[in-house]
Amino acid sequence: MNHSNLTDKSNSRFKIKVVKNGPYIASGGIPLTAQMITLDDEGQCLGWRETKRYPEQQNYSLCRCGHSKNKPFCDSSHKQAAFDGTETAGHQSYSNQCQKYSGPTLDLTDARPLCVHAGFCDRDGGTWDLVSHSEKPEAKKTAIEEGCACPSGRLVIWDKQGNSLEPALEPSVGLVQLPTGEFTGTIWVRGGIPVVSANGETYEIRNRVTLCGCGKSSNKPFCDGTHRKKQPG
Repeated sequence: MNHSNLTDKSNSRFKIKVVKNGPYIASGGIPLTAQMITLDDEGQCLGWRETKRYPEQQNYSLCRCGHSKNKPFCDSSHKQAAFDGTETAGHQSYSNQCQKYSGPTLDLTDARPLCVHAGFCDRDGGTWDLVSHSEKPEAKKTAIEEGCACPSGRLVIWDKQGNSLEPALEPSVGLVQLPTGEFTGTIWVRGGIPVVSANGETYEIRNRVTLCGCGKSSNKPFCDGTHRKKQPG
């Protein structure tokens, strides 16, 4: 299994820098959008829909503490809140975090610590079950859809030749919205944009990662789904 397929070449135009106990600095003119989760007729998470594209800015600061009154942008509330933004995530690669599940025509890798609880893996019995029955065309199709919809890249679908079936994502930042329109605080970094820690070390560059915007993650700077505790259901 060729895990190098999981990474995108770094685009030198773009960068997201984590500021110590402060915001994320997005530089290079990264497109900023709002991305809403869409549902199927049974209320299961189905896909994504862009609901807003913000005016282009060469550089902008995104709230990391969750206290800004001008979200998604930083308004320096982290100073009054005495925000502790200590980065607790390691720099291990996806391949060193994931477990592999094999099916008849597809494989699945799963790095559970990256889960943001977006809910795409639940439809039609769940991604794991679908992979295990991937000799059935509809199960195979749905498994690939679910793996590609996972915003954090926790789940990755592979063909039997060892190629990762990754979604085509433009380099951009997406602000995750629930179907109700409420923003979760999750910051979806797409298309291989480098994320650089406060100490200058670059995290593994991937096609998709999710950053914490509520300030409560135990895996900073990455989202770990803690914001879901605030949501009903």
